[in-house]
Amino acid sequence: MTGLSELEETVRREVGVRLFTVLAWVPERRALRRVHTSHPEQYPVGGEKTVEVAQGWLARCIEGREPYFGKDRAAVREIFADHELIESLGCGTIINVPVVDQGEVLGVLNILDAEGSYDEESVAVARSLAPLAVPALREGAVSERSERTIGHSSLRTRPTKEGA
Repeated sequence: MTGLSELEETVRREVGVRLFTVLAWVPERRALRRVHTSHPEQYPVGGEKTVEVAQGWLARCIEGREPYFGKDRAAVREIFADHELIESLGCGTIINVPVVDQGEVLGVLNILDAEGSYDEESVAVARSLAPLAVPALREGAVSERSERTIGHSSLRTRPTKEGA
């Protein structure tokens, strides 16, 4: 998606980051779909998962539209099912910032680095950068709706990979 690589570089400059991903929120499935990653081997684009984090995270980031700050490894372990992979990449602190446009959550920025790298000021800076992801996430939402519409109309003539 255009713009997200530039956003990654801005985050790298302004906040610092070891692992950066952008996830699009898919509300009808209560799922997150990865649309950008700094680590394609470990966290590939297109990967989709139902929310594999504690309910408190979902309530805070998606429903409450507030950033989540996991300041240390213990906080990361408590919330994220993939904490072992996160730690293997040298990350022990995380900032998740919802990307909100006109009151609608479009996705989440995931910004991770070594334990002790972030503080509340880092969270504020990350939050100020989230609007930069709106155009790319809006573009992706339109593309996904178009694909779903095309996919549904084509079900009469041929099945999709997902089946029905």
